[in-house]
Amino acid sequence: MCSTPSAIASEIDLASTMPFAERLLTWYQKSGRHSLPWKIDPTPYRVWLSEIMLQQTQVSTVLEYFARFTAQFPDLSTLAAADEDAVLAAWTGLGYYRRARNLLKAARQVADEHDGQLPDDLESLQALPGIGKSTAGAIMALAFNRRATILDGNVKRVLSRIHGITDWPGKRDVETRLWRLAEAHTPTRDVSSYTQAIMDLGATLCTRRAPSCHQCPAIELCTAHRLGMSHQIPAPAPRKKPPERSAFMLVIEDASGHVLLEKRPGQGVWGGLWCFPEHSDSQGAEAAARHLVGRADRLMPAPAKMRHQFTHYRLNLTLSHVRISDRPLLAVRDRNLDWFAPHELSTVGLAAPVVRLLNPTSQD
Repeated sequence: MCSTPSAIASEIDLASTMPFAERLLTWYQKSGRHSLPWKIDPTPYRVWLSEIMLQQTQVSTVLEYFARFTAQFPDLSTLAAADEDAVLAAWTGLGYYRRARNLLKAARQVADEHDGQLPDDLESLQALPGIGKSTAGAIMALAFNRRATILDGNVKRVLSRIHGITDWPGKRDVETRLWRLAEAHTPTRDVSSYTQAIMDLGATLCTRRAPSCHQCPAIELCTAHRLGMSHQIPAPAPRKKPPERSAFMLVIEDASGHVLLEKRPGQGVWGGLWCFPEHSDSQGAEAAARHLVGRADRLMPAPAKMRHQFTHYRLNLTLSHVRISDRPLLAVRDRNLDWFAPHELSTVGLAAPVVRLLNPTSQD
């Protein structure tokens, strides 16, 4: 659905007069998620951390990680002084690890450039690693109660249904239109409550697959409901068959259970995490095994197969399990490699294949 500039302007004029914000604020006071830990104690640090964790992750998953992370890193100064391995260890299982690395970089930047205080203006916030326009707006609204606009996935879905925007929100022109509507709807008072309210509405009632329209406070304003198109709006992202890639990994373990891991480069897949040494083919894996351990007391006859789904592609892994009796000393040139006892694995950030193989009941 495309609109001319005049149509967009008239739509924004309509939005500014619609009692949408008032309805959401009234609903939020009675039905909002007031017990969320970052709402109970909404310090700028806790709000920022929650917003980063909630990117592409559900609240139910974040709650446990948020509690554990804030227990270990209770404030920005503690996080800024932390070792990267410790931060990634606390993040292990939450996925999208670039968020954790950017969180640490941003904390150090705030410590150096802002006297350890998270800035309270949009420009300075967006200059920090990992903070985009919508996240900056959420921090401004929720932590500082300043008027700022957000447009996360939940808000895109809510506004698309309210205004009957059938296109996929990821299209540039559609997203631009949604930003204008989001700005028009954002009130000048109770900005913190409104911001949380529209996110809560999208997360609890105006859901993607099973919207609870008859419980929605804005049902009378909703174009999608009026047209009977709540399940069709907004359009999903265009589906493409994800490409597949293959890799071979070595799982080298000694008699006492120590496992050999390699710290991956900061950029790229599982950046900064510890993982099994990876190779592009079986010959490379076998050669690496001879180089790393000299000999294998037992090579498991059937390599394990594992599949990992990323956002944009699927990775097919072959894992060769090598058992040795004694751990060889690692050469200086192998400084990115290290042996880990079972009890040490919780102290570093681990890539998904390590978590899945060593603890099959864990989630990626």
